[in-house]
Amino acid sequence: MGNRLSKIYTRTGDAGTTGLGDGSRTSKDSARVAAMGDVDELNSLLGVVLCEPLPDDVRDLLVGIQHDLFDLGGEMSIPGATLLKTTQPARLEAAIDRYNAELGPLKEFILPGGTRAAALTHLARTVCRRAERMAVALAAEEAVSDAGRQYLNRLSDLLFVLGRWLNKSAGAGDVLWQKGKNA
Repeated sequence: MGNRLSKIYTRTGDAGTTGLGDGSRTSKDSARVAAMGDVDELNSLLGVVLCEPLPDDVRDLLVGIQHDLFDLGGEMSIPGATLLKTTQPARLEAAIDRYNAELGPLKEFILPGGTRAAALTHLARTVCRRAERMAVALAAEEAVSDAGRQYLNRLSDLLFVLGRWLNKSAGAGDVLWQKGKNA
């Protein structure tokens, strides 16, 4: 990090623009800033998930993902930058395969819920999907790395699997959707 923040407020954003990592300024309502914000929100939500009691392997996985998301946010803050490697989505695929192997096949749709940790993980999945949609919208206007978009896509899948796995490991099981329950 070239410059450490010693003063938090600068007043440079008061007119509705924000500085990017390359020194340029852009509107705070741009697709780039929205994508950065969604990735930051996802990272923060994973921080909340990490406040829950979790197995050490899941904790280590999520902390590593937080670092990846910080890199992805940095990548998005510097137009044209590439910080994520093409191998990083594959690491998520390996984690998906590992945790999914312990789960039964899905025969019904499931609802977010069960344990608090699982419900928060499902919430993180939905924020991840939004971040992915925003990254795709940004890519329609400006260059976004393939690895970054793929990472978000795999991460939402991993968070779905982890939500199921956390419920199973706590003895709660999936919360099944019941068609027409209140009809």
